[in-house]
Amino acid sequence: MLFTLRSKTVFRETSRYVLLFNLLFADTVLLALSQLLYILAAGRIKLTYPVCGVVTMLTSLTNDISPLTLVVMSLERYVAVCYPLRHTTIITIRNTGVAIIVVWAFSSLNVLTRVLLLLDFPFEALESLQMTDICSDIPMLLGPMSDHYNKAYTCFVFVSASVAVICSYIGVMVAARSASTDKASARKARNTLLLHLVQLGLSLSSTMHASIVISLSATLHRLVIGRIKTTFYVFIFILPRCLSSLIYGLRDQTIRPVLMYHLCCQLKFSHRSKG
Repeated sequence: MLFTLRSKTVFRETSRYVLLFNLLFADTVLLALSQLLYILAAGRIKLTYPVCGVVTMLTSLTNDISPLTLVVMSLERYVAVCYPLRHTTIITIRNTGVAIIVVWAFSSLNVLTRVLLLLDFPFEALESLQMTDICSDIPMLLGPMSDHYNKAYTCFVFVSASVAVICSYIGVMVAARSASTDKASARKARNTLLLHLVQLGLSLSSTMHASIVISLSATLHRLVIGRIKTTFYVFIFILPRCLSSLIYGLRDQTIRPVLMYHLCCQLKFSHRSKG
């Protein structure tokens, strides 16, 4: 999908596809980092606090990109349906680039804040910087301030992103009833926003999983917590990221033929190489 979105000029010069590339790029990096953490956990390999901190901060950065980009994509669909005559002047490549920069800057600000909170932790009091547990975002919530900030930020992103997507969906629903609106375009945008809402719910669940696991760990056995973490990893980390490719790769009439062409060419090439 990433190669497909860079293979045609129409994809590089259309705002919705530029936003999709940003979403898929962040999701790809997140999946790679998540796989790395999962392999380390499965092998019971323990890292030092600085190394684990770098990996988890990068994971947090790319994890925040998904819901924020989905909000921007939902607003783009809202403008396309409710203000079709002004869409080309509002949703430009320049404005899209600014929106992407704001998304990355906001996510980076969250990571920077978490790093500053970590610096207040008295690491010199520890006997060693070697972690006693496997590397994940939960052991890196050192101190009550980090935990409180994580909960406050998660609630803020969850509420604000949900409100933005729901309001966009309601706006498209209202516009679909108007006689001057293209019914087919409004219906397609409505279905896309509904899928965004489901995807957003799953993505935002991944920002809340640390708080959920911490709450459950006080009452459940360690083995049960491990199984819950594995279930969360599949359903709220991997599944939402796969939905992005499925939603656009299979539903979008512009992407699908190009994607299928590249996939078929790769299959034919591999078949000839074996022959």
